[in-house]
Amino acid sequence: MHPDNALITFEQEGSHVLAWISASPFPPADDASERDHRYNFLTAPLQQRGLECTVEYGLSDYIVHAELPDGSSLIISPPQEPPSEHPESPESWTVTRHRSTKPAVHEVIYDSEPDGPHARHGGSVPNLLAAVDARLDQLGVPPRREQERSAEERAAGTVLHRAGFVPAVAFGGEHHYRLPSAMTDPAEQRLVVTRAFDMLQAEGFNLVCDPALLDPSLPLARDHEMSLGDRLGHLAQSIPAATHTSEAVAPLSELTAPGDGVLQRVVEILDTTADWWEGFGDTTDHRYADRLRLIAEDLDSYAVWLRAIRDDLADRHTAHRSTARAQANRTAPSPTAPSRVSAALAPSPSVEQRTVAVRLPAESSARTALPSVRPSSAPGR
Repeated sequence: MHPDNALITFEQEGSHVLAWISASPFPPADDASERDHRYNFLTAPLQQRGLECTVEYGLSDYIVHAELPDGSSLIISPPQEPPSEHPESPESWTVTRHRSTKPAVHEVIYDSEPDGPHARHGGSVPNLLAAVDARLDQLGVPPRREQERSAEERAAGTVLHRAGFVPAVAFGGEHHYRLPSAMTDPAEQRLVVTRAFDMLQAEGFNLVCDPALLDPSLPLARDHEMSLGDRLGHLAQSIPAATHTSEAVAPLSELTAPGDGVLQRVVEILDTTADWWEGFGDTTDHRYADRLRLIAEDLDSYAVWLRAIRDDLADRHTAHRSTARAQANRTAPSPTAPSRVSAALAPSPSVEQRTVAVRLPAESSARTALPSVRPSSAPGR
């Protein structure tokens, strides 16, 4: 994973909290100055539409300048006079279109300053980009090509899922994540957002977050033991290298072990959740409970079949011809090396290496003082 190319933006919208993932291909650090890198979340989407962008200094802060096909220029600016009190997270944005040659053009496309028509959006970057895209569509600028979700987007989505966010689709079709719709208590929101922020930061993602959405008094969510899904993934990766049926049987045994195998535990989770859900008592609650029990029943049947298949493979107890020949040409492993299954089920050796140790003290309210920890020094909110 290369998360340094992905940006996750947390923002408040009414009583809800959204998380947007941008995995645009940013220019390499050695080819871009610090000021360019600061605004790559704005320049990258414009460059994807074929526009040439530069970052220049305005009256009191940097601005993004893009050349349009009709000879006019697009200027995206944070507050200038007076400048923003939080340059790493501007409170508002203005977008104007200029052309000095005839026919001259001066158009305000977006203005979220306190007295502007888009003031309700404040420093929201997604709303800013949506307004810019809408105007570029009207001007005939070629759209950006839709791309499959990148590995970085999927990885960030997995972390948000584990933290408690729900996938959603915006009106324009853009995918993002949100806190559960019924979660409107600010303290509870800060708890979940702070946990997600720390987990994403531990994975190395670039983050933008309004400091008001974070709780500085919470303990840092340090990197944790490898997830069950990742541990099972390591078991799957061990199978192609297996030279004997006993090595391939080991991962299947973890799945099918009677009583405490993975599949048996999944069935228990589904059945227990069905009982708990049914306790709400509504008609739809009974329907969901019945559906969970039906899935559990089917999965339990499949577990019986898989257990029989595992037993047949165990009875075969022989070397695998193709992988055995390939292994014979390699250096034999140390006799003291742990088995693949044991290694796969052990905690990740890089856990401590990825732990984020730097953090502002709980009593400090100036969370933006250190740009390397929560929140990020990138603009937006």
